[in-house]
Amino acid sequence: MQKERLIPLIVATALFMENMDSTVIATSLPAIAADIGTSPLTLKLAITSYLLSLAVFIPASGWTADRFGARTVFSTAIAVFMLGSIGCALSSSITQFVFARILQGIGGAMMTPVGRLVLVRSIDKSALVNAMAWLTTPALIGPVIGPPLGGFITTYFSWHWIFLINIPIGLLGIFMAQRYIDPIRSDHPEPFDLKGLMLAGIGLAGLAFGLSVAGLNLLPWEVVMLLIVCGAISMTLYVKHARATSSPVLDFSLMRLSTMRASLIGGFMFRVGIGALPFLLPLLMQIGFGLSPFKSGMVTFGSAVGAMGMKTLAARIIRAFGFRNIMTVNAVVSAAFLAACAIFTPATPLLLILIILIVGGFFRSLQFTAINTIAYAEIDQAQLSRATTIVSVNQQLAISAGVAIGAFSVESTMLLRHATTLSAEDFWPAFLVVAAITALSSIIFYQLPPDAGHEISGRKAAEISSRKGATKGVEKKASEGTADARDHKL
Repeated sequence: MQKERLIPLIVATALFMENMDSTVIATSLPAIAADIGTSPLTLKLAITSYLLSLAVFIPASGWTADRFGARTVFSTAIAVFMLGSIGCALSSSITQFVFARILQGIGGAMMTPVGRLVLVRSIDKSALVNAMAWLTTPALIGPVIGPPLGGFITTYFSWHWIFLINIPIGLLGIFMAQRYIDPIRSDHPEPFDLKGLMLAGIGLAGLAFGLSVAGLNLLPWEVVMLLIVCGAISMTLYVKHARATSSPVLDFSLMRLSTMRASLIGGFMFRVGIGALPFLLPLLMQIGFGLSPFKSGMVTFGSAVGAMGMKTLAARIIRAFGFRNIMTVNAVVSAAFLAACAIFTPATPLLLILIILIVGGFFRSLQFTAINTIAYAEIDQAQLSRATTIVSVNQQLAISAGVAIGAFSVESTMLLRHATTLSAEDFWPAFLVVAAITALSSIIFYQLPPDAGHEISGRKAAEISSRKGATKGVEKKASEGTADARDHKL
């Protein structure tokens, strides 16, 4: 039991650090820009360079873990991320800052997929739901507490500390990883697919970067479209290349498995909607309602509270109802709470907003746990590194797409209203759009076999035990009936 909780928490340390860092910087951009002598708009390069670095290096994570060992790569990735964090804190120019963010991105690209690989290789499948529940919660908390934490540190201390707080967290993660994670590596690592890495890297960078800046007015729309088109072309060429190689960096053949297919396609749709929430909600609170970044973050922290409440119940709920039933129904329930954000106005009581966010966070956490777990239901040991890589890439693209769709919806509403300044009235259609996409994911989950993931959830064992109990009951009644008949004859 200790291993089932300890390893997820060790991996979650890295995921928390990465997820928090990617959001905490947004609040502190004006202060950083003023200190290093540039404009906040120019400093957006720090965010986009990090995303580019992630997209390029994630596909190499699976092979790297097989070749050098997952524990070694995971620990090294944390160290690289820490070096990038120190570089950010010591930067005195935009060039230094961007290079430091690229270094952070390289570390982050390895931390997330390799961390999941460590988890699924170290934990028995029967305990994977519980492990994923512990892993998911810190990853959900990071983006939520990032903005208020960044605002608090920048206001009362210095922006440098938003990067330096990663150092003690990272050191703890490395120490725990070296002590408690087994040094597992592949005995026969596959050949490195350099051509595939280049095609996939260019494709993912174009798509992730293009989608991330779409609707944010950071680049001319022609440039954004060129990035997305080039990314799509490169990914198309990669798919053609992957069919001809025995060791692709992104193995799309795994989608032949119904559980992996549902996790990727249904999970992508679910994350597109939910991924827009951390982008839309702080903007609504700060620009629409006039709250400070710190107060806004304290309100949106409600979704993290709900997520923490789910971690101890997820395994029991999935075992009781099964993956397909839970994921199908819960996608609609989560979408309903997401759509409920459309009713928020400056006059809405904060207590009501908190209740909606807390309960919604509870159901979203359950869905994330189910989606992340069922991806590995039919994956064997030889396929684990490929599976974790493609799952991580899928999540990165989904989050980028969610931000793009949310931003585009807000911009479209402003255009239809002929508005020149952003207000609270521009957000409610965006919440409805992303909620609709989230709800549609239930169609994908419903197509799963009724017994999908039963070996992981423990539901199959429970059903067998129940049937045995029922059979024994029938046999007992039959035996009693025979005894009664014998007594009657006597």
